[in-house]
Amino acid sequence: MKKIIVFLMGLTVVAAAFTGCGGSNSSSESKESATSATEATTAADTTAETTTVAETTTEAAEEEDEENYDTGDASLDNPRNQDDIGESELLVLSFGTSFNDSRRLTIGAIEEALEKAFPDYSVRRGFTANIIIDHVKSRDGEIIDDVKEALDRAVKNGVKTLVVQPTHLMNGLEYNDVVDEIADYSDAFDKVAIGKPLLTSDDDFKRVENAIVDWTKEYDDGKTAICFMGHGTEADSNSVYAKIQELLTADGHTNYFVGTVEASPSVEDVLAKVNEGGYEKVVLEPLMVVAGDHANNDMAGDDEDSWKSVFEAEGYEVKCLLRGLGENEEIRKLYVEHAQAAVDSIK
Repeated sequence: MKKIIVFLMGLTVVAAAFTGCGGSNSSSESKESATSATEATTAADTTAETTTVAETTTEAAEEEDEENYDTGDASLDNPRNQDDIGESELLVLSFGTSFNDSRRLTIGAIEEALEKAFPDYSVRRGFTANIIIDHVKSRDGEIIDDVKEALDRAVKNGVKTLVVQPTHLMNGLEYNDVVDEIADYSDAFDKVAIGKPLLTSDDDFKRVENAIVDWTKEYDDGKTAICFMGHGTEADSNSVYAKIQELLTADGHTNYFVGTVEASPSVEDVLAKVNEGGYEKVVLEPLMVVAGDHANNDMAGDDEDSWKSVFEAEGYEVKCLLRGLGENEEIRKLYVEHAQAAVDSIK
């Protein structure tokens, strides 16, 4: 529309110039220009309206397709946005998921573990993904705070000691954004501490490796390739996936493979390694805190480019384990320990 406005202004200047010459033909040409401009505007508005309607229809269709499955009962989930919580708060920040059951069994389970470990703190929730917050609110009526809303709520509640524990896997771009946003509120509290992501120290990596191997040992029969799907990132922190793979291989878990949805190693890279091993079956599991959209669609979906479809097309018998890392007790213990280190740092 701005381009149209500029175009009309240009026509007006031209019309004024002709009028200044004082001839009758100039007046006629001016009227014709104005008429043309009006028609152009009408046509542009009509096109814009048609485009808007088309886009709205497409978005509605996509949303309808997206909701063609049941994600669970949102009413069973605790959004942890209550007020009047006292002076000490433990804010758990997650990317989030619109899959209700997975949200409760993963993020909710981590929050509950932290609540048991720190009875002197009120545990509250915040999500970094506003698109998920908006979707859950629109579909289920559940209100989840974003980071700013959660911090503003803490200020409003008179919180003096704020401990923040993100559920991020790595110290990547999103974790750094969270740290920066919290820094803007540092003067609003007497004490502030931020816990580390899941995969920070060498000990963290070793314990996560042991946790996922123990979790899948029933499928480790020598004929099955056990493949974990991470999210992936363009940042340097993507190296955590290669590090986990190196640990697994070095410790003799040569039938365990790690790949990503949006970075490297890709599903094609993982498939090539599985083909080299001569396996008969494949187990797929997300290397993510939640089993949300990526796990249900990119990993276990029926589209031809899903991990399941890619492996099935190669003749493998595929089993998908739709569970997030937050369901694993050992993983939750790690988050508790990271939060404990943050609490200890401000005593």
